[in-house]
Amino acid sequence: MRYFVTGGTGFIGRFLVARLLEMGGTVHVLVRENSMDKLVALREQYGVDETRLVGVVGDLTAPCLGIDNDTLKHLNGSIDHFFHLAAIYDMKADAESQERANIEGTRSAVSCAESLSAGCFHHVSSIAAAGLYRGTFREDMFEEAEHLDHPYLRTKHLAEKVVREDCRVPWRVYRPGMVIGHSQTGEMDKVDGPYYFFKLLQKLRQSLPQWMPTIGIEGGRMNIVPVDFVVNAMTHIASQPGLDGQCFHLVDPDPSKVGEVMNTFAEAGHAPRMAMRIDSRMFGFIPKMIRDGITRLPPVQRIRDALLEDLGIPPTVMNFVNYPTKFDCRETERVLKGSGIECPRLRDYAPAIWDFWERKLDPELSVDRTIKGAVQGKTIVITGATSGIGKATALKLAESGAKLILVARTPEKLEETRHEIDQLGGEAHIYRCDISVPEDCEKLVGTVLADHGYVDILVNNAGRSIRRSIALSFDRFHDFERTMQLNYFGALKLIMGFSPVMLERRRGHIINISSIGVLTNAPRFSAYVASKAALDAFSRCAAAEFSDRNVKFTTINMPLVKTPMIGPTKIYDSVPTLTPDEAADMVLDAMINKPKRIATRLGIFAQVVNALAPRASEIIMNTGFKMFPDSAAARGDKEADKGKNTAISSEQVAFAALLRGIYW
Repeated sequence: MRYFVTGGTGFIGRFLVARLLEMGGTVHVLVRENSMDKLVALREQYGVDETRLVGVVGDLTAPCLGIDNDTLKHLNGSIDHFFHLAAIYDMKADAESQERANIEGTRSAVSCAESLSAGCFHHVSSIAAAGLYRGTFREDMFEEAEHLDHPYLRTKHLAEKVVREDCRVPWRVYRPGMVIGHSQTGEMDKVDGPYYFFKLLQKLRQSLPQWMPTIGIEGGRMNIVPVDFVVNAMTHIASQPGLDGQCFHLVDPDPSKVGEVMNTFAEAGHAPRMAMRIDSRMFGFIPKMIRDGITRLPPVQRIRDALLEDLGIPPTVMNFVNYPTKFDCRETERVLKGSGIECPRLRDYAPAIWDFWERKLDPELSVDRTIKGAVQGKTIVITGATSGIGKATALKLAESGAKLILVARTPEKLEETRHEIDQLGGEAHIYRCDISVPEDCEKLVGTVLADHGYVDILVNNAGRSIRRSIALSFDRFHDFERTMQLNYFGALKLIMGFSPVMLERRRGHIINISSIGVLTNAPRFSAYVASKAALDAFSRCAAAEFSDRNVKFTTINMPLVKTPMIGPTKIYDSVPTLTPDEAADMVLDAMINKPKRIATRLGIFAQVVNALAPRASEIIMNTGFKMFPDSAAARGDKEADKGKNTAISSEQVAFAALLRGIYW
């Protein structure tokens, strides 16, 4: 058998060519002159030479596919089956390019098949040719297609119409569902269809434990099919006699709804499942005019576009969430009966699809996620840079190519830290400043801007923590004042000082080292948590104002870290803590990815529990409050614990380990 294939180097085409070669045929593939290397790669992959896999130079949009007359004469009468796959399978493509490739390309392919006196013309259409038909679309239906205003739907329908009305050689039409990767290997070449929702599932997995139920949507049915089923079914049908002039739906006879598909891939990707799924059709009672009016409001559009952009979902895809069409495929099933070819269940091959996407197609894989790529050449201010998290962050940035502005109170320690960075080949400039003194902050901002012109990243790390119950603080109001002055007002002074230049340059990133205590409402840390909560709240307000000017805020709700700040509290020697290096990695992650918030899963879970069951959250925290007493220093009795065993009990260790990273 001799075959001619357009789109043979494309995704479906490559699998089709492989199958035709397995069947012992000679395959002629239309290729552009500058794409011959793709054909050479296919020959190497399939282990055949140019006599089995023949390149035919041409152009899809040229008359008769742009094939020269000598080649047409040479091939005339020798092609048994002409497979036309070349088209644009992209919901995001513009209308003009889709019309040129899908409609005019099909017209040119039909003309070429006639010139070659091909035995049969096999047109690979799509279920998109049915438009948004409400109900069951049979294989013998065509003109009944509805709502073809979308370019992709319209051009797929009109391309099939060209075959039905203009093709003078015997023809067969195939309408595959949403074609995804190979059911065994997961192989795919682009993100499309259900793949657009994988990033959302991945983000959920990164933010929430797998066992936590979430809320999702139900939607219409997504007819998803793996590429190997499509190719196997197509080649089998093509080889059967007496089927000319017919259309075949290469679909899943029992497709899943959008919510079910999401849960199937959530399970495959170890992400939380959507236990409650809301059917968006329930909002159908709202008049369409009102719904459309609301969705066209600029704030609504901007919020929608920002969310979809963050998830990599094209806005046009959301129009198909409530896909209304069911596809009858009884004729296809009849022809395939006894062949062993049937569409596998999505749940059986979803793990292979997810695995291939995460290893090969995840857009994040092509983004430079190195710290050097994120900060090279940038000016970074780090407060509290001579110990703990600040120093660890500075040392990790030493070889990144960034200009480091190190801020702390002690000149000697600043010099030591600068020397260490110099030894690592970094660039550091030191500035003595007490962040709790407003005048010092104002002087620091003025000097840094005069010396360096601007700041790209500000890391508000310097802070003060006080562990003392409120009952022991009634006469210590100054504790709250001092903590607020450093943790909130000092950080605020720097934000207010450096922000004007950031806004003017439309570039800047402010990273605030906050606390898990803000999420858990940690007892004994009311002064500290309140000061950090104030900074968190200000940052959310500022982020809303600066959002369209590319000045970003990241809040890191840091769990318990083994730093000099917690040194006086001896019970922390026996409970799980992060090292300063581990905490610094969270700061570097903020610089690379610029998220709104970085927090541990336990911190997020605690915030969710507090929102949904505040009384339960309060009881948990009160249990910890009673289990871990105030220190002697907090009680004002520094001599009380001298000579006593300060080791904590096994119950305390177990409780702290269960709620790892929370302050007690």
